[in-house]
Amino acid sequence: MNGKPGTTDPFEGLFEDASARALSRVGVVDVGSNSVRMVIFDGAARSPAYFYNEKVMAGLGRDLATTGRLNPDGVRRAFAALTRFAALADAMKVRPMTVVATAAMRDSLDGPEFCARVEAETGLRINVVDGEDEARLSAQGVLLGWPDARGLVCDIGGNSMEMAVLDGAGGIGARASAQLGPFRLQQIAGGDEGRRDYARKVMRDLAEIVGTDHEVVYLVGGSWRAIARLDMTRRAYPMPVLHEYRMTPTDVTETVKWLREADLSALRARSGMSSARMDLVPLASIVLRQLVETFGPRQLAVSSFGIREGLLYDHMSASLRARDPLLESARFTEKKMARMPGFGKKLFQFLTPLFEGAPPERERLIRAACLLHDTSWRTHPDYRAQACFDNVTRANMAALSHPERVFLGVALLHRYKNSRDGSPLAPLFAMLAPEDLQAAEILGKAMRFGAMFSIKDPTEAGELKLSPKRKRLELRLTPTGTALFGEVALSRFQSLCKAMGIEGVVKS
Repeated sequence: MNGKPGTTDPFEGLFEDASARALSRVGVVDVGSNSVRMVIFDGAARSPAYFYNEKVMAGLGRDLATTGRLNPDGVRRAFAALTRFAALADAMKVRPMTVVATAAMRDSLDGPEFCARVEAETGLRINVVDGEDEARLSAQGVLLGWPDARGLVCDIGGNSMEMAVLDGAGGIGARASAQLGPFRLQQIAGGDEGRRDYARKVMRDLAEIVGTDHEVVYLVGGSWRAIARLDMTRRAYPMPVLHEYRMTPTDVTETVKWLREADLSALRARSGMSSARMDLVPLASIVLRQLVETFGPRQLAVSSFGIREGLLYDHMSASLRARDPLLESARFTEKKMARMPGFGKKLFQFLTPLFEGAPPERERLIRAACLLHDTSWRTHPDYRAQACFDNVTRANMAALSHPERVFLGVALLHRYKNSRDGSPLAPLFAMLAPEDLQAAEILGKAMRFGAMFSIKDPTEAGELKLSPKRKRLELRLTPTGTALFGEVALSRFQSLCKAMGIEGVVKS
Protein backbone atom coordinates (compact mmCIF):
# COMPACT_ATOMS: atom_id res chain seq x y z
CA MET A 1 0.00 0.00 0.00
CA ASN A 2 3.00 2.28 0.28
CA GLY A 3 4.11 3.42 -3.17
CA LYS A 4 5.07 0.94 -5.86
CA PRO A 5 5.76 -2.65 -4.78
CA GLY A 6 9.44 -3.40 -4.36
CA THR A 7 10.62 0.22 -4.09
CA THR A 8 12.61 1.60 -1.20
CA ASP A 9 11.09 5.09 -1.33
CA PRO A 10 7.89 4.99 0.78
CA PHE A 11 6.54 8.08 -0.94
CA GLU A 12 7.23 7.14 -4.56
CA GLY A 13 4.14 7.16 -6.72
CA LEU A 14 2.15 9.80 -4.86
CA PHE A 15 2.11 11.93 -8.01
CA GLU A 16 3.11 9.80 -10.97
CA ASP A 17 1.62 11.90 -13.74
CA ALA A 18 -0.36 15.07 -14.38
CA SER A 19 -3.77 13.43 -14.51
CA ALA A 20 -3.22 11.56 -11.24
CA ARG A 21 -1.92 14.75 -9.71
CA ALA A 22 -5.11 16.57 -10.59
CA LEU A 23 -7.80 14.23 -9.38
CA SER A 24 -6.54 11.06 -7.68
CA ARG A 25 -7.21 10.23 -4.05
CA VAL A 26 -4.20 9.88 -1.81
CA GLY A 27 -4.17 8.35 1.67
CA VAL A 28 -1.81 9.31 4.50
CA VAL A 29 -1.63 7.98 8.06
CA ASP A 30 0.30 9.87 10.74
CA VAL A 31 1.27 7.77 13.79
CA GLY A 32 2.15 10.34 16.45
CA SER A 33 2.94 10.24 20.14
CA ASN A 34 -0.57 11.33 21.04
CA SER A 35 -2.83 10.62 18.06
CA VAL A 36 -3.10 8.28 15.09
CA ARG A 37 -4.84 9.90 12.15
CA MET A 38 -5.80 8.85 8.64
CA VAL A 39 -6.56 11.44 5.95
CA ILE A 40 -7.78 10.68 2.45
CA PHE A 41 -7.13 13.65 0.16
CA ASP A 42 -9.24 14.17 -2.93
CA GLY A 43 -9.46 16.68 -5.72
CA ALA A 44 -7.11 19.36 -7.03
CA ALA A 45 -3.66 18.34 -5.84
CA ARG A 46 -2.46 21.87 -5.03
CA SER A 47 -5.42 22.43 -2.74
CA PRO A 48 -6.77 18.97 -1.87
CA ALA A 49 -10.10 18.38 -0.22
CA TYR A 50 -10.36 16.16 2.85
CA PHE A 51 -12.41 13.28 1.51
CA TYR A 52 -12.05 11.27 4.75
CA ASN A 53 -10.48 12.23 8.07
CA GLU A 54 -10.41 10.09 11.24
CA LYS A 55 -8.34 10.38 14.40
CA VAL A 56 -7.83 8.21 17.48
CA MET A 57 -6.17 9.70 20.59
CA ALA A 58 -4.16 6.56 21.28
CA GLY A 59 -1.44 8.06 23.50
CA LEU A 60 1.37 5.82 22.23
CA GLY A 61 4.01 8.09 23.73
CA ARG A 62 2.53 8.46 27.18
CA ASP A 63 5.14 7.52 29.84
CA LEU A 64 7.81 7.03 27.14
CA ALA A 65 10.20 9.36 28.95
CA THR A 66 10.25 7.11 32.02
CA THR A 67 9.75 3.61 30.58
CA GLY A 68 11.45 3.91 27.21
CA ARG A 69 8.60 1.89 25.74
CA LEU A 70 5.29 2.54 24.02
CA ASN A 71 2.27 2.84 26.29
CA PRO A 72 0.54 -0.61 26.40
CA ASP A 73 -2.96 0.79 26.18
CA GLY A 74 -1.74 3.11 23.42
CA VAL A 75 -0.37 0.11 21.52
CA ARG A 76 -3.72 -1.62 21.74
CA ARG A 77 -5.67 1.41 20.59
CA ALA A 78 -3.21 2.37 17.85
CA PHE A 79 -3.12 -1.16 16.45
CA ALA A 80 -6.93 -1.30 16.39
CA ALA A 81 -7.03 2.07 14.62
CA LEU A 82 -4.46 1.04 12.02
CA THR A 83 -6.31 -2.22 11.36
CA ARG A 84 -9.47 -0.20 10.74
CA PHE A 85 -7.64 2.34 8.56
CA ALA A 86 -6.23 -0.43 6.37
CA ALA A 87 -9.72 -1.88 5.89
CA LEU A 88 -11.18 1.55 5.09
CA ALA A 89 -8.43 2.23 2.55
CA ASP A 90 -9.10 -1.11 0.85
CA ALA A 91 -12.84 -0.38 0.74
CA MET A 92 -12.22 3.06 -0.78
CA LYS A 93 -9.62 1.65 -3.20
CA VAL A 94 -7.12 4.27 -2.11
CA ARG A 95 -3.66 3.86 -3.57
CA PRO A 96 -1.03 4.66 -2.46
CA MET A 97 -1.39 4.58 1.34
CA THR A 98 1.56 6.21 3.08
CA VAL A 99 2.14 5.72 6.81
CA VAL A 100 4.63 7.79 8.80
CA ALA A 101 5.55 7.69 12.47
CA THR A 102 7.37 10.29 14.54
CA ALA A 103 8.85 10.70 18.03
CA ALA A 104 7.16 7.88 19.95
CA MET A 105 8.13 5.27 17.37
CA ARG A 106 11.68 6.48 16.79
CA ASP A 107 12.48 6.86 20.49
CA SER A 108 10.90 3.70 21.93
CA LEU A 109 12.65 0.40 22.45
CA ASP A 110 9.67 -1.58 21.15
CA GLY A 111 8.92 0.71 18.19
CA PRO A 112 10.45 -1.67 15.61
CA GLU A 113 8.43 -4.56 17.04
CA PHE A 114 5.20 -2.55 16.74
CA CYS A 115 5.99 -1.55 13.14
CA ALA A 116 6.74 -5.15 12.15
CA ARG A 117 3.48 -6.38 13.66
CA VAL A 118 1.45 -3.70 11.90
CA GLU A 119 2.98 -4.53 8.52
CA ALA A 120 2.55 -8.28 9.03
CA GLU A 121 -1.09 -8.07 10.08
CA THR A 122 -2.43 -5.08 8.09
CA GLY A 123 -0.06 -4.64 5.16
CA LEU A 124 0.68 -1.06 6.21
CA ARG A 125 4.39 -0.28 6.26
CA ILE A 126 5.26 2.36 8.83
CA ASN A 127 8.02 4.73 7.78
CA VAL A 128 9.72 6.24 10.83
CA VAL A 129 11.09 9.74 10.17
CA ASP A 130 13.82 11.43 12.19
CA GLY A 131 13.38 14.79 13.89
CA GLU A 132 14.85 16.96 11.15
CA ASP A 133 12.83 15.23 8.45
CA GLU A 134 9.70 15.64 10.54
CA ALA A 135 10.50 19.36 10.79
CA ARG A 136 10.90 19.52 6.99
CA LEU A 137 7.60 17.77 6.35
CA SER A 138 5.76 20.03 8.80
CA ALA A 139 7.27 23.09 7.12
CA GLN A 140 6.14 21.80 3.74
CA GLY A 141 2.65 21.37 5.13
CA VAL A 142 2.69 25.05 6.06
CA LEU A 143 3.91 25.90 2.55
CA LEU A 144 0.92 24.06 1.11
CA GLY A 145 -1.29 26.52 2.97
CA TRP A 146 0.93 29.60 2.70
CA PRO A 147 3.11 29.44 -0.46
CA ASP A 148 4.94 32.64 0.51
CA ALA A 149 5.24 31.89 4.23
CA ARG A 150 8.19 33.53 5.96
CA GLY A 151 8.97 32.82 9.58
CA LEU A 152 9.37 29.94 11.99
CA VAL A 153 7.35 26.73 11.90
CA CYS A 154 6.81 25.18 15.33
CA ASP A 155 5.22 21.71 15.39
CA ILE A 156 4.38 20.29 18.81
CA GLY A 157 3.63 16.61 19.33
CA GLY A 158 3.14 14.55 22.43
CA ASN A 159 6.86 14.00 23.11
CA SER A 160 8.78 16.23 20.73
CA MET A 161 8.84 19.66 19.15
CA GLU A 162 10.16 20.41 15.68
CA MET A 163 11.14 23.79 14.25
CA ALA A 164 12.01 24.93 10.73
CA VAL A 165 12.72 28.30 9.14
CA LEU A 166 10.81 29.40 6.02
CA ASP A 167 12.44 32.03 3.81
CA GLY A 168 9.34 33.48 2.09
CA ALA A 169 10.22 31.98 -1.30
CA GLY A 170 9.32 28.34 -0.67
CA GLY A 171 12.72 27.48 0.81
CA ILE A 172 13.31 25.72 4.12
CA GLY A 173 16.33 26.73 6.17
CA ALA A 174 17.57 25.60 9.57
CA ARG A 175 15.71 22.73 11.24
CA ALA A 176 15.76 21.39 14.76
CA SER A 177 14.04 18.82 16.97
CA ALA A 178 13.89 18.55 20.74
CA GLN A 179 12.24 16.41 23.39
CA LEU A 180 9.59 18.90 24.38
CA GLY A 181 5.88 18.10 24.42
CA PRO A 182 3.09 17.60 26.97
CA PHE A 183 3.93 13.93 27.61
CA ARG A 184 7.59 14.83 28.13
CA LEU A 185 6.69 17.64 30.53
CA GLN A 186 4.57 15.28 32.61
CA GLN A 187 7.76 13.50 33.63
CA ILE A 188 9.68 16.64 34.69
CA ALA A 189 10.13 17.02 38.46
CA GLY A 190 9.48 20.24 40.36
CA GLY A 191 5.88 20.96 39.38
CA ASP A 192 5.03 23.81 37.04
CA GLU A 193 8.14 25.75 38.05
CA GLY A 194 10.36 22.82 37.13
CA ARG A 195 8.51 22.41 33.84
CA ARG A 196 8.92 26.10 33.02
CA ASP A 197 12.65 25.87 33.71
CA TYR A 198 12.94 22.80 31.48
CA ALA A 199 10.94 24.44 28.67
CA ARG A 200 13.07 27.60 28.94
CA LYS A 201 16.31 25.66 28.58
CA VAL A 202 15.05 23.62 25.61
CA MET A 203 13.75 26.75 23.86
CA ARG A 204 17.10 28.47 24.27
CA ASP A 205 18.86 25.46 22.74
CA LEU A 206 16.43 25.51 19.80
CA ALA A 207 16.92 29.26 19.35
CA GLU A 208 20.67 28.69 18.95
CA ILE A 209 19.89 26.61 15.84
CA VAL A 210 16.95 28.40 14.20
CA GLY A 211 17.50 31.97 15.43
CA THR A 212 15.02 34.38 16.98
CA ASP A 213 14.54 36.94 14.20
CA HIS A 214 11.08 35.76 13.08
CA GLU A 215 8.05 38.05 12.90
CA VAL A 216 5.62 35.16 12.48
CA VAL A 217 5.56 31.75 14.15
CA TYR A 218 3.41 29.16 12.38
CA LEU A 219 1.86 26.82 14.93
CA VAL A 220 1.38 23.18 13.87
CA GLY A 221 -0.06 20.45 16.09
CA GLY A 222 -3.19 19.50 17.98
CA SER A 223 -2.16 21.09 21.28
CA TRP A 224 -1.59 24.45 19.62
CA ARG A 225 -4.95 24.22 17.84
CA ALA A 226 -6.64 23.40 21.15
CA ILE A 227 -5.19 26.52 22.79
CA ALA A 228 -6.16 28.61 19.76
CA ARG A 229 -9.73 27.29 19.98
CA LEU A 230 -9.84 28.33 23.63
CA ASP A 231 -8.38 31.74 22.74
CA MET A 232 -11.26 32.14 20.29
CA THR A 233 -13.68 31.29 23.09
CA ARG A 234 -12.11 33.81 25.45
CA ARG A 235 -12.20 36.56 22.82
CA ALA A 236 -15.67 35.64 21.48
CA TYR A 237 -14.09 35.52 18.04
CA PRO A 238 -16.83 35.35 15.37
CA MET A 239 -15.25 32.96 12.85
CA PRO A 240 -14.76 29.33 13.99
CA VAL A 241 -12.01 28.52 11.48
CA LEU A 242 -8.65 27.61 13.01
CA HIS A 243 -6.51 27.74 9.88
CA GLU A 244 -4.97 31.24 9.55
CA TYR A 245 -6.25 32.24 12.99
CA ARG A 246 -3.83 34.83 14.39
CA MET A 247 -2.77 35.53 17.96
CA THR A 248 -0.47 38.19 19.34
CA PRO A 249 1.96 37.58 22.22
CA THR A 250 -0.44 39.55 24.41
CA ASP A 251 -3.29 37.23 23.41
CA VAL A 252 -1.18 34.22 24.39
CA THR A 253 -0.26 35.72 27.75
CA GLU A 254 -3.86 36.56 28.58
CA THR A 255 -5.19 33.19 27.45
CA VAL A 256 -2.58 31.24 29.43
CA LYS A 257 -3.50 33.25 32.53
CA TRP A 258 -7.21 32.74 31.82
CA LEU A 259 -6.72 28.98 31.51
CA ARG A 260 -4.91 28.78 34.85
CA GLU A 261 -7.96 30.29 36.54
CA ALA A 262 -10.68 28.57 34.48
CA ASP A 263 -12.74 25.44 35.07
CA LEU A 264 -11.24 23.25 32.34
CA SER A 265 -14.06 20.71 32.43
CA ALA A 266 -16.59 23.46 31.75
CA LEU A 267 -14.41 24.84 28.97
CA ARG A 268 -14.10 21.38 27.45
CA ALA A 269 -17.87 21.02 27.32
CA ARG A 270 -18.23 24.52 25.89
CA SER A 271 -15.60 24.05 23.18
CA GLY A 272 -16.45 20.44 22.28
CA MET A 273 -12.86 19.36 22.91
CA SER A 274 -12.00 15.79 23.88
CA SER A 275 -10.96 15.14 27.48
CA ALA A 276 -7.67 13.61 26.26
CA ARG A 277 -6.80 16.83 24.43
CA MET A 278 -7.96 19.12 27.22
CA ASP A 279 -5.82 17.24 29.76
CA LEU A 280 -2.72 18.31 27.82
CA VAL A 281 -3.67 21.98 27.46
CA PRO A 282 -2.12 23.21 30.76
CA LEU A 283 1.20 21.56 29.84
CA ALA A 284 1.11 22.85 26.27
CA SER A 285 0.34 26.33 27.63
CA ILE A 286 3.63 26.32 29.53
CA VAL A 287 5.47 25.57 26.29
CA LEU A 288 3.58 28.20 24.28
CA ARG A 289 4.22 30.89 26.86
CA GLN A 290 7.93 30.07 26.80
CA LEU A 291 7.92 30.03 23.00
CA VAL A 292 6.61 33.58 22.97
CA GLU A 293 9.13 34.70 25.59
CA THR A 294 12.12 33.17 23.81
CA PHE A 295 11.34 34.07 20.20
CA GLY A 296 9.30 37.28 20.62
CA PRO A 297 7.26 37.01 17.39
CA ARG A 298 4.88 39.75 16.29
CA GLN A 299 2.19 37.20 15.46
CA LEU A 300 1.43 33.52 15.86
CA ALA A 301 -0.54 31.94 13.00
CA VAL A 302 -2.35 28.63 13.41
CA SER A 303 -1.86 26.09 10.63
CA SER A 304 -4.27 23.22 10.12
CA PHE A 305 -1.72 21.77 7.71
CA GLY A 306 1.27 19.81 8.92
CA ILE A 307 3.15 16.60 8.29
CA ARG A 308 0.34 14.90 6.35
CA GLU A 309 0.01 17.81 3.93
CA GLY A 310 3.81 18.03 3.85
CA LEU A 311 3.93 14.52 2.39
CA LEU A 312 1.78 15.68 -0.51
CA TYR A 313 3.83 18.83 -1.03
CA ASP A 314 7.02 16.77 -0.97
CA HIS A 315 6.13 15.17 -4.29
CA MET A 316 4.64 18.12 -6.13
CA SER A 317 6.53 19.42 -9.12
CA ALA A 318 7.86 22.98 -9.03
CA SER A 319 5.15 24.07 -11.47
CA LEU A 320 2.41 22.57 -9.30
CA ARG A 321 3.80 24.21 -6.15
CA ALA A 322 3.78 27.55 -7.96
CA ARG A 323 0.03 27.47 -8.52
CA ASP A 324 -2.25 29.53 -6.30
CA PRO A 325 -4.01 27.13 -3.85
CA LEU A 326 -7.07 29.37 -3.63
CA LEU A 327 -7.59 29.56 -7.38
CA GLU A 328 -6.92 25.83 -7.81
CA SER A 329 -9.57 25.06 -5.19
CA ALA A 330 -12.03 27.50 -6.76
CA ARG A 331 -11.49 26.02 -10.24
CA PHE A 332 -12.01 22.50 -8.93
CA THR A 333 -15.16 23.54 -7.06
CA GLU A 334 -16.56 25.22 -10.16
CA LYS A 335 -15.86 22.13 -12.25
CA LYS A 336 -17.66 19.87 -9.78
CA MET A 337 -20.56 22.09 -8.66
CA ALA A 338 -21.36 24.92 -11.09
CA ARG A 339 -24.10 24.69 -13.69
CA MET A 340 -21.76 25.90 -16.45
CA PRO A 341 -18.12 25.14 -15.61
CA GLY A 342 -15.83 27.60 -17.35
CA PHE A 343 -18.26 30.52 -17.13
CA GLY A 344 -16.39 31.98 -14.14
CA LYS A 345 -13.41 32.89 -16.31
CA LYS A 346 -15.67 34.58 -18.85
CA LEU A 347 -17.44 36.49 -16.09
CA PHE A 348 -14.10 37.71 -14.76
CA GLN A 349 -13.08 38.90 -18.23
CA PHE A 350 -16.36 40.78 -18.62
CA LEU A 351 -16.01 42.50 -15.24
CA THR A 352 -12.28 43.29 -15.53
CA PRO A 353 -12.84 46.97 -16.56
CA LEU A 354 -14.45 47.60 -13.16
CA PHE A 355 -11.32 46.53 -11.30
CA GLU A 356 -8.42 47.80 -13.41
CA GLY A 357 -5.47 48.69 -11.21
CA ALA A 358 -6.51 46.33 -8.42
CA PRO A 359 -3.47 45.00 -6.53
CA PRO A 360 -2.61 41.31 -7.07
CA GLU A 361 -3.94 40.29 -3.65
CA ARG A 362 -7.35 41.77 -4.51
CA GLU A 363 -7.39 40.51 -8.10
CA ARG A 364 -7.00 36.88 -6.97
CA LEU A 365 -10.04 37.29 -4.70
CA ILE A 366 -12.04 38.70 -7.63
CA ARG A 367 -10.99 35.75 -9.80
CA ALA A 368 -11.90 33.28 -7.06
CA ALA A 369 -15.30 34.91 -6.51
CA CYS A 370 -16.12 34.67 -10.22
CA LEU A 371 -15.18 30.98 -10.24
CA LEU A 372 -17.33 30.31 -7.17
CA HIS A 373 -20.29 32.54 -8.04
CA ASP A 374 -22.56 29.69 -9.20
CA THR A 375 -21.46 26.79 -7.00
CA SER A 376 -24.35 27.09 -4.51
CA TRP A 377 -27.14 27.10 -7.08
CA ARG A 378 -28.73 23.90 -5.70
CA THR A 379 -29.36 25.54 -2.31
CA HIS A 380 -32.91 26.70 -1.54
CA PRO A 381 -33.37 30.28 -2.82
CA ASP A 382 -34.34 31.58 0.63
CA TYR A 383 -31.01 30.43 2.06
CA ARG A 384 -28.76 30.75 -0.99
CA ALA A 385 -27.14 34.08 -0.07
CA GLN A 386 -26.20 32.92 3.43
CA ALA A 387 -25.13 29.52 2.11
CA CYS A 388 -22.68 31.22 -0.26
CA PHE A 389 -21.25 33.16 2.65
CA ASP A 390 -21.06 30.11 4.92
CA ASN A 391 -19.51 27.90 2.24
CA VAL A 392 -16.56 30.17 1.58
CA THR A 393 -15.92 31.42 5.11
CA ARG A 394 -15.92 27.88 6.55
CA ALA A 395 -14.36 26.09 3.57
CA ASN A 396 -11.10 24.22 3.96
CA MET A 397 -9.30 26.56 1.56
CA ALA A 398 -5.65 27.48 1.75
CA ALA A 399 -3.84 30.79 1.19
CA LEU A 400 -6.84 32.73 2.47
CA SER A 401 -6.78 34.94 5.56
CA HIS A 402 -9.84 35.38 7.73
CA PRO A 403 -10.60 38.90 6.41
CA GLU A 404 -10.18 37.57 2.87
CA ARG A 405 -12.68 34.81 3.64
CA VAL A 406 -15.17 37.43 4.76
CA PHE A 407 -14.50 39.54 1.63
CA LEU A 408 -15.27 36.55 -0.58
CA GLY A 409 -18.28 35.68 1.55
CA VAL A 410 -19.78 39.18 1.30
CA ALA A 411 -19.18 39.27 -2.46
CA LEU A 412 -20.92 35.93 -2.95
CA LEU A 413 -23.75 36.95 -0.63
CA HIS A 414 -24.42 39.99 -2.82
CA ARG A 415 -24.27 37.84 -5.92
CA TYR A 416 -27.71 36.63 -4.77
CA LYS A 417 -28.99 39.44 -2.57
CA ASN A 418 -28.97 43.21 -2.85
CA SER A 419 -29.02 44.05 0.85
CA ARG A 420 -27.35 42.59 3.91
CA ASP A 421 -29.28 44.71 6.41
CA GLY A 422 -30.36 42.80 9.49
CA SER A 423 -28.16 39.85 8.64
CA PRO A 424 -27.17 37.53 11.53
CA LEU A 425 -23.71 37.49 9.92
CA ALA A 426 -23.05 41.12 10.92
CA PRO A 427 -20.34 40.25 13.50
CA LEU A 428 -18.30 38.74 10.67
CA PHE A 429 -18.86 41.76 8.41
CA ALA A 430 -17.14 43.83 11.11
CA MET A 431 -13.86 42.02 10.34
CA LEU A 432 -13.58 44.12 7.16
CA ALA A 433 -12.69 47.79 6.92
CA PRO A 434 -15.62 49.89 5.58
CA GLU A 435 -13.91 50.41 2.22
CA ASP A 436 -13.28 46.65 1.83
CA LEU A 437 -16.87 45.87 2.76
CA GLN A 438 -18.04 48.28 0.07
CA ALA A 439 -15.63 46.76 -2.48
CA ALA A 440 -16.99 43.28 -1.73
CA GLU A 441 -20.56 44.52 -2.19
CA ILE A 442 -19.66 46.07 -5.55
CA LEU A 443 -18.03 42.84 -6.70
CA GLY A 444 -21.09 40.87 -5.63
CA LYS A 445 -23.51 43.14 -7.43
CA ALA A 446 -21.28 43.11 -10.51
CA MET A 447 -21.44 39.29 -10.54
CA ARG A 448 -25.19 39.44 -9.88
CA PHE A 449 -25.60 41.47 -13.07
CA GLY A 450 -23.02 39.73 -15.24
CA ALA A 451 -24.10 36.20 -14.34
CA MET A 452 -27.65 36.71 -15.63
CA PHE A 453 -26.88 39.16 -18.46
CA SER A 454 -25.75 36.27 -20.66
CA ILE A 455 -25.73 32.62 -19.73
CA LYS A 456 -23.17 31.79 -22.44
CA ASP A 457 -20.55 34.56 -22.45
CA PRO A 458 -21.26 38.13 -21.30
CA THR A 459 -18.33 39.46 -23.37
CA GLU A 460 -20.27 38.46 -26.49
CA ALA A 461 -23.29 40.43 -25.30
CA GLY A 462 -21.66 43.66 -24.25
CA GLU A 463 -18.68 45.57 -22.96
CA LEU A 464 -18.23 47.62 -19.80
CA LYS A 465 -16.29 50.87 -19.80
CA LEU A 466 -15.61 52.69 -16.54
CA SER A 467 -14.72 56.40 -16.48
CA PRO A 468 -13.72 57.11 -12.86
CA LYS A 469 -13.17 60.82 -13.39
CA ARG A 470 -16.58 61.26 -15.00
CA LYS A 471 -18.11 58.85 -12.43
CA ARG A 472 -19.74 56.96 -15.23
CA LEU A 473 -20.15 53.29 -16.14
CA GLU A 474 -21.08 52.60 -19.74
CA LEU A 475 -22.50 49.33 -21.00
CA ARG A 476 -22.13 48.95 -24.75
CA LEU A 477 -24.47 46.28 -26.07
CA THR A 478 -23.83 44.07 -29.08
CA PRO A 479 -26.79 42.95 -31.22
CA THR A 480 -26.82 39.78 -29.11
CA GLY A 481 -26.80 41.83 -25.95
CA THR A 482 -29.61 44.09 -27.09
CA ALA A 483 -31.94 41.10 -27.21
CA LEU A 484 -30.74 39.91 -23.80
CA PHE A 485 -30.92 43.24 -21.99
CA GLY A 486 -34.36 43.08 -20.42
CA GLU A 487 -36.02 44.59 -17.37
CA VAL A 488 -34.22 42.44 -14.78
CA ALA A 489 -30.82 43.05 -16.37
CA LEU A 490 -31.44 46.81 -16.31
CA SER A 491 -32.45 46.66 -12.65
CA ARG A 492 -29.30 44.80 -11.68
CA PHE A 493 -27.09 47.10 -13.74
CA GLN A 494 -28.62 50.10 -11.97
CA SER A 495 -28.09 48.44 -8.58
CA LEU A 496 -24.41 47.98 -9.42
CA CYS A 497 -24.04 51.62 -10.45
CA LYS A 498 -25.77 52.78 -7.26
CA ALA A 499 -23.37 50.73 -5.14
CA MET A 500 -20.47 52.31 -6.99
CA GLY A 501 -21.95 55.80 -6.62
CA ILE A 502 -21.76 56.52 -10.33
CA GLU A 503 -24.01 57.12 -13.32
CA GLY A 504 -24.93 54.15 -15.49
CA VAL A 505 -25.35 54.53 -19.24
CA VAL A 506 -26.52 51.82 -21.68
CA LYS A 507 -25.72 52.08 -25.38
CA SER A 508 -26.82 49.76 -28.18
